Amino acid sequence: MKTHILLVEGDERFAELTAEYLRKNDFEVSIEPRGDHVEERILQEDPELVILDTLLPGKSGFEVCRSIREKYKGIIMMLTSHDEDLDQILGLELGADDCIPKPVQPRLLLAHTKALLRLSSGVMSNHEDGADVRQVEQISFGCFHISQITRSAYLGGRPIDLTTAEFDLLWLLACRAGSILSRNDLFQQLRGIGFDGLDRSIDARISRLRRKLGDNPSKPTRIKTVRGKGYLFSKHDWQ
Repeated sequence: MKTHILLVEGDERFAELTAEYLRKNDFEVSIEPRGDHVEERILQEDPELVILDTLLPGKSGFEVCRSIREKYKGIIMMLTSHDEDLDQILGLELGADDCIPKPVQPRLLLAHTKALLRLSSGVMSNHEDGADVRQVEQISFGCFHISQITRSAYLGGRPIDLTTAEFDLLWLLACRAGSILSRNDLFQQLRGIGFDGLDRSIDARISRLRRKLGDNPSKPTRIKTVRGKGYLFSKHDWQ
């Protein structure tokens, strides 16, 4: 079956051209022009990926993302109408997995789409100094438990509500517990591309994971920031 993408775009011409290009690259694409109609469609159709413009009739893309994120576990890519960091940061903080400024070239949009889908399929490689994330099936540290089999995680016996992208990042961090992973490491393993020095999607996802893991945002101990190097998932502090 083809991967289903729901394109939420109020510009009819842009939507049709984008959908045509994605269909030629073997995707199934549906179009929704209105922000106030799309939430029901997302829940009913459950597409693998939603491409969500920020400027929409009826309801902005930011509002849609905020409202739907906890209910929809698939991938959200936002198209911001201005090449401004604030718009991209806001989208990521609301739970988007990627934010791309418009206008965007079809080939770049396709590349980001494929990268996000690789992330959701959990395509990762071996590590010389850590567990093979394709062979390990379950990991536990104290009250924390994560399973690749069921794609679920628990803290103190309670399930952690995770999006697809959040689970994949958490799984990678847990597999490499005790080791520092740079942003470039994370991008390479999750997307198959290097860190460009600007993309904040990993940082935003780390921030959301810390909240869900009960980590202190001002002094995190479970997912630590190692200044100038990257992130470290602790084997301890899970009592």
